[in-house]
Amino acid sequence: MTIWDGLIWGGTALTAAGLVGLAWCIVTAARAKARSLADDQMRATMRKVVAVNMAALAASVLGLMFVVLGIMLGN
Repeated sequence: MTIWDGLIWGGTALTAAGLVGLAWCIVTAARAKARSLADDQMRATMRKVVAVNMAALAASVLGLMFVVLGIMLGN
């Protein structure tokens, strides 16, 4: 196993973690909508969901960048 293989697998793990974060955001937003929360509670919940969503998207993008970089430099 070379360093490039490690970069590919690390990027894959980071992308998978980002996808788990995105799934959490979808489930949390759906539950908040189904509960018909008060306006203040809905805003607080969605504020948290948006922050996690942005972090999850960033993790997924960085992970995919690592995978592409590992593939390109590994050959």
